[in-house]
Amino acid sequence: MANRILILATDGFEQSELTEPKRLLEEAGHEVLVASPEDGSIQGWDEDDWGEEVDVDLSLSEASADEFDALLLPGGQINPDKLRMEAKAVQLVKDFAAAGKPVAAICHGPWLLVEADVVRGKTVTSWPSIRTDLKNAGANVVDQEAAVDGNIVTSRKPDDIPAFTKALQDLLAKVGEPA
Repeated sequence: MANRILILATDGFEQSELTEPKRLLEEAGHEVLVASPEDGSIQGWDEDDWGEEVDVDLSLSEASADEFDALLLPGGQINPDKLRMEAKAVQLVKDFAAAGKPVAAICHGPWLLVEADVVRGKTVTSWPSIRTDLKNAGANVVDQEAAVDGNIVTSRKPDDIPAFTKALQDLLAKVGEPA
């Protein structure tokens, strides 16, 4: 069954952490849309310089957890740091989490989970430099390719994208199963 997945990003997202999960999810038959505070397109960060632009499908103000089955938060240092200053972005993360819908964050993406206060008591992973932030927010931090706790999926870095995307797809499959 195809799911609708929302990627929330802004300028400075880590290129591979948006484009590769998006590609893998679309190849698996899911509909994947990008929402951003910016209209038109946003520009990625590709390792050590500006990367490619990605089209924005809908504005952050139009995005609603009610219209999607999961939320994906790519990392990069710039992207989540900018988004956690956007009240609507933080509320969107809270809305997905409160609805029990999968929320997947990779690398520095879990900064948004901290800001939304949805990691308390959860087992998560991330890029090493934000692990203290996660611990201070009440999370149990592990060092593994992908961590799944309830509806939260987290991952460490671009090398983990296959495991990260598979963990999200597995969670989506479980959500669709009858109780």
